[in-house]
Amino acid sequence: MDTLPNDIHVGMKVYDSERRHIGKIDDFKFAENAGFDGVEPADIDGTDKREPETFVETLADAFGGEDLPKVLRDRLLNQGYIRLEADGLFAADRYIFPDQIASTTADEVMLRVAKDQLIKTH
Repeated sequence: MDTLPNDIHVGMKVYDSERRHIGKIDDFKFAENAGFDGVEPADIDGTDKREPETFVETLADAFGGEDLPKVLRDRLLNQGYIRLEADGLFAADRYIFPDQIASTTADEVMLRVAKDQLIKTH
């Protein structure tokens, strides 16, 4: 998929390419220019730019203060992402890009990759 499905929601179960349940959706963000009903696309003339403090706060909320490299943060924000609340006592949360999604149903997301191929936070 090039974009996140517009019917995703927090709490959906996530399965990897081997059909193993690996967690549930904790958070998600559509791409900057998503074209879904109810999702306002970014304005290319710059009139919708945020104040610096707000943008920093948005990043901190989205990535939970994780020290992700700028290139990775930019990719996540530009393409959209799902943050997976991973199962397991010491499991780290992971990020899913739209192109890693194989399909969705009403309450499940199937990935085209294994859990180990997802970006892991500390």
